[in-house]
Amino acid sequence: MALDQSFVGRTYPPTPAYEVGREKIREFAEAIGDPNPVYRDPEAAKALGHPDVVAPPTFPIVISMPAADQVVYDPALGLDWSRVVHGDQRFNHERPMRPGDRVVAVVTVESIKSIAGNDMITLMTEMSTEDGELITVARALLVARAAEEEQS
Repeated sequence: MALDQSFVGRTYPPTPAYEVGREKIREFAEAIGDPNPVYRDPEAAKALGHPDVVAPPTFPIVISMPAADQVVYDPALGLDWSRVVHGDQRFNHERPMRPGDRVVAVVTVESIKSIAGNDMITLMTEMSTEDGELITVARALLVARAAEEEQS
């Protein structure tokens, strides 16, 4: 069943603020196997002009994925989560996330397409400080695979 096209352009309420912490940044860097000291050592970060350690460029996924849950679990959309694969992920950064940032995320359904029975939905998530400073915009493409009998 095709996704409801009326969702294109729909924006969901801001998420509660997520406070970025130095330890969460370090844990994320460890999890992705990135040894860059700018993610762990404040002095290494300061040597590169940052006020403190910074988060890896993919760290905003920690905030954008839970924010996207508002869309993917919206029963009115009709998305069968059991058939979803993550097709693409992109981040456009205004600046790195840093410890102490209190980040809110706003998700908008950017597009919905159907190709060969597969539904594709693109979500745009703007992540800003509570004061309104834009930090990162994430775009995620989710593909809901067609059931076997629907494929052509």
